Amino acid sequence: MAACLVKRCTCLLRQAARLTPAGPPVGPLRLAQAAQKTLASSAASLSSHVPGSLSQHEEKEQVFTPYPERQEVDELIEKATRPEELLGLLGGGHHLQQNQAALALVQLSRLLSEKPEDKAPLVQDARFQQLLHLVNSQITTVWHGTLVKLLRSLYALELPASSKELRSVEQEVRWRLRRLRYKHLAFLAETSAAHMQARGSRELLADLRLQLERRWAEIEDGRTLVAVMASMGHLSEPLMTRLEDKSLDLVEQFGPEELRKVLAALAAQNRRSVPLLRAISYHLVQKPFPLTKGVLLDLTYAYGKLSFHQTQVLQRLAADLLPHMPSLTSSEVARCAKSFAFLKWLSLPLFEAFAQHVLREAPSIAAAPLCNVLLAFARLNFRPEQEDAFFSLVHEKLGCQLASLDPALQVDVLWALCVLGQAQEAELQVVLGPEFHTQLLGDGSPKGQSTFQKLLHINATARLERPEYAGPLLPASALVPRPSALDRKVTPLQKELQGALVGLLGSADRAHFTVPTQYGWVLDAEVLLDAEGQFLPLRDFAAPHLAPPSEGQPLPPGAKRLAFLRWEFPNFSSRSKDLLGRFALARRHVLAAGFLVVDVPYYEWLELKSDWQKGAYLQDKIRKAVAEDLAK
Repeated sequence: MAACLVKRCTCLLRQAARLTPAGPPVGPLRLAQAAQKTLASSAASLSSHVPGSLSQHEEKEQVFTPYPERQEVDELIEKATRPEELLGLLGGGHHLQQNQAALALVQLSRLLSEKPEDKAPLVQDARFQQLLHLVNSQITTVWHGTLVKLLRSLYALELPASSKELRSVEQEVRWRLRRLRYKHLAFLAETSAAHMQARGSRELLADLRLQLERRWAEIEDGRTLVAVMASMGHLSEPLMTRLEDKSLDLVEQFGPEELRKVLAALAAQNRRSVPLLRAISYHLVQKPFPLTKGVLLDLTYAYGKLSFHQTQVLQRLAADLLPHMPSLTSSEVARCAKSFAFLKWLSLPLFEAFAQHVLREAPSIAAAPLCNVLLAFARLNFRPEQEDAFFSLVHEKLGCQLASLDPALQVDVLWALCVLGQAQEAELQVVLGPEFHTQLLGDGSPKGQSTFQKLLHINATARLERPEYAGPLLPASALVPRPSALDRKVTPLQKELQGALVGLLGSADRAHFTVPTQYGWVLDAEVLLDAEGQFLPLRDFAAPHLAPPSEGQPLPPGAKRLAFLRWEFPNFSSRSKDLLGRFALARRHVLAAGFLVVDVPYYEWLELKSDWQKGAYLQDKIRKAVAEDLAK
């Protein structure tokens, strides 16, 4: 068929060349004009011989009316402030056209957007049904822009899914999807996609998604891109990928609202698009536009949810949030504290402001935001300046409500108090009691395993840091380390540390590696030193810290048990050398169990290049640990 078309066009062009009068050389424009005349005359000749001319077909296919002049009824529709004014147009001597009737329905939905109780009586009104019938009878002549607004309005008016008029509008929109401009598709996605999903309009939603995927290159502005990403990105992986690529081209045009919506869409779908996050972070730092409270809250949440660290952005968010602290609610404060805790970012002025807010709102603050603030403080190992007043409030507020919380949340709250050194005996007794912990021991889910691990840490706090605590404690059978505690990937630092220790000791028998304890912590290595500083074989001596404890000879007088603890980059607060609360608690427990702790942080180990340097480093660390113990 294509070959026939080319052959026909070639013949017509040759005929046009013959019809061109003799004279100067014929230019491309003149030849094109002659060809156009020839094609027109050929079409006219063909139409005279073929029944049903092209002009007749064109008249039948031309279904869209031109824009008429503005009439009085249009102004009445725009200025209407009550539904009755719009419904009264039907009997007021006004002859409504189909587009005017559609605009009246759109205006009705706007007026009733804040009065949902009036929607049901309106749908039953005979005049409303007359408007629907008028639009439905000439639906093919409604303009594109009005049609997509009409569909949104019918969804907003909560017409039943079985409504004939609603199905007619949906079908007309579906037929026109290819002819709609991309901004109309984006409007449909933003305003109607959720309704389509809820009402089961799967075919229309699928066609809309397909058109958005195919025509994504037509996006020219950030507003359209953000609308499609927020409303349809979660329904189509290919579309979201293309929108992320398009965002990199348009990110320079984004204002604060667009940046917020893009980050919110990424956070909602948990998509950690590093190139896009870097581009957004760059513009947040470089552009001086002001950020409102709502934008700051959403940006903080998105960065925390995606765990994306960018120092300058976090500094700006923390600094810009401080002036808004008086206007933040307790839920918003808890949300901010939780997000910064996920990011491991401790801004002392901001967290002091969080603590002051809790103290200021003490009479009205609820348990949920107070728990979230407490957990954030524990993760970052932060203690406010007014420590006594803050924790007195925590015990007062949560003391009577602790038992009513979810069991996993109870464990989290008490674990946070243990990290911060503020757990009380009555609170420990509640969580360590047999009637409470038995419901947690059999949970094999990841969350259940995490909760049980924290329960071991609480039990260790009661045993090691509360000598006055009389019980109850977890049974010995619960202290046996689970396989998941040891099933971890060996890190390069861990492997190098083990190799350096074997070289230093001269034999692997003089050290135990990856030692699980009954306190819920795993030691990277354990060695014994006698009073003269010589290494002893571990298998000959008792190990009360294991579960169950191993039997053997008691340690000789003056002997010391050393624990090596490596600290990787994720164990520290961002941009600092301060351990996070979890690892600070681990170090405290190991010290309280009678070990001398040899810390091996990543930032010191990375400076060691040769095996000799690593061995000398460990020897020096051991001497310092022993000297500090003797100095006590």
